[in-house]
Amino acid sequence: MTGAGAAYPATLGVILAGGLARRMGGGDKPMRTVAGRPILDHVIERIAPQCDGLVLNANGDPARFAAWGLPVIADTVEDYPGPLAGILAALEWAAEHRPDVEWVASAPGDCPFLPRDLVSRLHEARVAAGVPLAVATSGEQAHPVVGLWQVGLRQDLRQALVEEGLRRVDRWTARHGVAAVAWPALPVDPFFNANTVEDLAEAERLAASLPA
Repeated sequence: MTGAGAAYPATLGVILAGGLARRMGGGDKPMRTVAGRPILDHVIERIAPQCDGLVLNANGDPARFAAWGLPVIADTVEDYPGPLAGILAALEWAAEHRPDVEWVASAPGDCPFLPRDLVSRLHEARVAAGVPLAVATSGEQAHPVVGLWQVGLRQDLRQALVEEGLRRVDRWTARHGVAAVAWPALPVDPFFNANTVEDLAEAERLAASLPA
């Protein structure tokens, strides 16, 4: 089976929406609007065709995401330890509900300009490097939560989170080997994320500059 008709293995997509959006005064960043639509709509539109199924990682009442019709999975580790907990939740969900899937691709829920070749290029890089993980970069910046994860590493990740208290994504990925894949940051950084009110205004400007 190949991911979304492409020449790579079946891959589950997870949109990480577990953040508390403190820099925007609370609430869910993916529900803020850009170009007249929730950011989450833009994320789904770009990543869904690349994946064999999509889930949303979010904590709190899942009903607030009901309109999107996606499975909503909460962190399986207490105290909101960060994006690694969302990735772990997706790996464990895949193992239980999608035994045909050995790979999970992750992306934040506040990145409206994700590349449409994200999953294929991440797979190409990890195969070429012979490693089980791949992450995206743009310009000089790494994006450790935009990545490709092997479902078989879920127990190791759980141990790192629960027993070691590990929180930094790059510290865990370095243990197993990770390939980095670069995208150009111009004219629009595909991993631009809307963290602040000012970022939302910039996202509107960038969206208007893109071809329809």
